[in-house]
Amino acid sequence: MRKEISTMQGKHSCPPPSEGLGEAAHIQHAPINYAELFDGFRDPNSGAVVMFSGEVRDNNKGKAVTHLEYEAYESMAEKMIDEILAEATEKWKLNKAVCVHRVGRVDISGCAVVVITGSAHRAAAYEANRYIIDRVKNEVPIWKHEFYVDGTSEWGQNCDCSSPSHPNHHQHEHQPAK
Repeated sequence: MRKEISTMQGKHSCPPPSEGLGEAAHIQHAPINYAELFDGFRDPNSGAVVMFSGEVRDNNKGKAVTHLEYEAYESMAEKMIDEILAEATEKWKLNKAVCVHRVGRVDISGCAVVVITGSAHRAAAYEANRYIIDRVKNEVPIWKHEFYVDGTSEWGQNCDCSSPSHPNHHQHEHQPAK
């Protein structure tokens, strides 16, 4: 059962809490079932629904990866994701928005984060989805620990693309919702 959250910025829909997580909506210890999230996302006012799934790949920076482990300052992450969703909902007039991020071990091809946005038109759904994932990866206190086949590991930023040495380096610039 989904619940609608009302904030000063508007309404957005949160997924049902995972078993054993109390009222947590955005940080999840169990594997993310994005098909279930997507199926539960239907809204008769949405002509467009966009889903982003961040998957664990088997390589990074030229090294073979075995798995990732995520840690979060959960109470702060919940609050910050809630605020980001509320801002996006208001700015793009979304009918629904959801973001769920895993913590704990995530194996190769596993889902680490899902963002789903729904609006009357596709441009708003796409733009809002990108805005949400970029802000979550750059601002929310979630940390990635990457483990390699050679036995080494490295703590990294949630978005390595902000590093000038990254081959896909780019800046994330976000305007606050007006």
